[in-house]
Amino acid sequence: MPIQLPKLSPALLASLPVDPKARRSLLVALFTLVLLRGRIADLPRSVLARLKNVTARHEVSQEELAQALQQVYVDEPDGSKTLLVPHKGHISKVNIKPTPASTTAENAKRFPLVPASHKPSLDKTFLRQLLAILRIAFPSWHSKEALILVSHSFFLVLRTVLSVAVARLDGRIVRDLVSADGWGFAKGIGLWFMLAIPSTYTNSMIRHMQAKLSLRMRTRLTRYTDDLYLSSAPNLRYYRVPLEGGLSDVDQYITSDIGAFCDALSGIYGNVLKPSLDLVLFTSQLSRSLGVRGTAMLFMNYYLTARILRAVTPAFGRLAAVEARLEGEYRAGMGRVGRESEEVAFYGGGLRERSILWRAYLRLIKHVNSIYKIRIAYEWTEDFVIKYLWSAAGYCLISIPVFFTRRRHVGVQAQGPKPHRGVDNEVANRTETYISSRRLLLSLADAGGRLMYAYKDLLELAGLTTRLYTLLSTLHNLPALPLPDSSLADVVALRNVDVGVPTTAPAFAVAAADHHGDDDGTASETGSQSSGKGAAGTVLVRGLSFELAPGEHLMITGSNGVGKTAVARVLAGLWAAQGGGQVSRPWGKAGVFVVPQRAYMVTGTLLDQIIYPDTYPQFVASGKTHKELMEILTAVNLAYLPAREGGWTTRKEWRDVLSGGEKQRMGMARVFYHRPKFAIMDECTSAVSSDVEGRMYEHAKSLGITLITISLRPALMRYHTQLLTIAGDGTGRWSLKRIGTAEERMDLDREIVTLENRLAEVDRWEARLKELERLLSVQEA
Repeated sequence: MPIQLPKLSPALLASLPVDPKARRSLLVALFTLVLLRGRIADLPRSVLARLKNVTARHEVSQEELAQALQQVYVDEPDGSKTLLVPHKGHISKVNIKPTPASTTAENAKRFPLVPASHKPSLDKTFLRQLLAILRIAFPSWHSKEALILVSHSFFLVLRTVLSVAVARLDGRIVRDLVSADGWGFAKGIGLWFMLAIPSTYTNSMIRHMQAKLSLRMRTRLTRYTDDLYLSSAPNLRYYRVPLEGGLSDVDQYITSDIGAFCDALSGIYGNVLKPSLDLVLFTSQLSRSLGVRGTAMLFMNYYLTARILRAVTPAFGRLAAVEARLEGEYRAGMGRVGRESEEVAFYGGGLRERSILWRAYLRLIKHVNSIYKIRIAYEWTEDFVIKYLWSAAGYCLISIPVFFTRRRHVGVQAQGPKPHRGVDNEVANRTETYISSRRLLLSLADAGGRLMYAYKDLLELAGLTTRLYTLLSTLHNLPALPLPDSSLADVVALRNVDVGVPTTAPAFAVAAADHHGDDDGTASETGSQSSGKGAAGTVLVRGLSFELAPGEHLMITGSNGVGKTAVARVLAGLWAAQGGGQVSRPWGKAGVFVVPQRAYMVTGTLLDQIIYPDTYPQFVASGKTHKELMEILTAVNLAYLPAREGGWTTRKEWRDVLSGGEKQRMGMARVFYHRPKFAIMDECTSAVSSDVEGRMYEHAKSLGITLITISLRPALMRYHTQLLTIAGDGTGRWSLKRIGTAEERMDLDREIVTLENRLAEVDRWEARLKELERLLSVQEA
């Protein structure tokens, strides 16, 4: 709505003060009130309108709320998703747009890896890292984050202008009080209250805009990091970062470090922009009354303060980085106990886990206490310089116009040179100058102190920036896995493949080598990358080759630790094939579906457990019904679950509700739901009885699913046509046989002969046992 300026009457114009300083203060107050007039006047009406909208909002039913919880999101035509968030009896809609692949590729150029020996400090590397992150937080000049930043800057500048006006008005009120000018004193008090309204509003908006800016940046960075981290094949960064990227405790980076970085950055902006503007404006205002000598001394004071504090400032950046790493280790330990609580309870390892967590906590507290001790000397020096040295310097600067002017006035002049200006009280004028200058100096000291504090905050920001940059650079530089050969869409084949533990990516290996070559112990400071040595590069199976067509079921067997699961990881595309070999397999979960031994239960309803990794909208789009789901549960002997747990929409912590066998059967239910061409089952029925296991295998074959089973149970051989045996003698040897062939029958015949020969010796063993018992009885007698 257009803002109408108030009409100023001639009487009001005549009552305006003639003094330029007072008039300037009054005009600033009037201008601010005019800007806020429209909003203040409309505030009650806007509040009432919002209240009416809230009261008139349609209340959704419990069925609609349950449906929103089940559906989670709605797919939009542009590829984005609208999240359905139930809140206080209503459903809020939040649109989420995924990060385009072109944006990720463009940002990857700005995130080269930094050696692990890099020390966080205020240098060119810090500026480059900060600018790279800011390009993600502020994607364009017309984004919401940029608009909030401009609004925040406006209120910071307005706060400085109002501070100058308040300082001038403070001096005028004291002048009128000393000179006993009652009318001038009353007008000053009126202006004081007029300035109080925009001043308090500005202070509140500065804090609000700072918090909102931090929240928007955190949202932007978290969404971008999640899109990058939780990437699908062939990247799978969430799976490969710890081993191939050498980055551990990623949850600490995403959940804590991003928030701490955004809080620090938004606080730094306000603590640098406003004090810097204060220094410029307050110095220009003081220079009018201090003269050339006073201004020179003022800048000398700035220089000495900066030199002293820079000399005594510790390396807060590295200290903050170490603290964040130790926080991550302690948090990871607590999460480990929560995840493995049942296993720990079975072993009775509570005391052991407590000692491990207590040791991690003591490392953290010891480091934090060392930071507190370091801050004692720094803060003592800082407070002395900022509060006392600056105050003494301020008094000396104020005294310059008084003691070093050529002309001194004492007393009160009866009449000034201009009759309309009234009585010229020299003492009152000096008092006005002193009060205004003193308030400006106090504000100047506060601005200088905040700038000095900002230097310490900048060092801590450098440490947080290094950690966040380490996360983003690791995610960007992790190479994608090679795509499988899709020329044979219905075949799973390995051709001369070496199966081994993935090695660290070359770029990360260079950074780790640089880290290990550094002797200054900075590894604990960044805590980000490691060499990845040890098992890296170990080949478990050499030259593996086989080809499976639909209906040719393969069983992989061998002793523990020989690499059976490693073969499954190569087949599923989690590990890259080594030795120059080639992998062929159908693409997607409709081609190859893997069921691990340790079943994963997703957060959600009972229905979500069966259709995982599909979502409810995908389930609805597929046209499948609850009746089909019940048939699947019947096939895995879990038909009782919906009735026992309260229906399909029941939400529980399913990893604690279901037993080990039930979770493994739920994994098989997912196979029957998705009906892939090939199913890799890695000891996924070890906790299931033999009869139920047999029925599930028969049902899978009846659905046309080709089985690739990893197991040590000989009874499962009957459901397969080929047997892959891994020797496990360290040479990487393997053998592939067709089950039911003459060769296999010869092996079985040999084993039968061996067992019969051993059974023939039973009588001799029994006779020897009786003889030993007789000898023992004689000795006891």
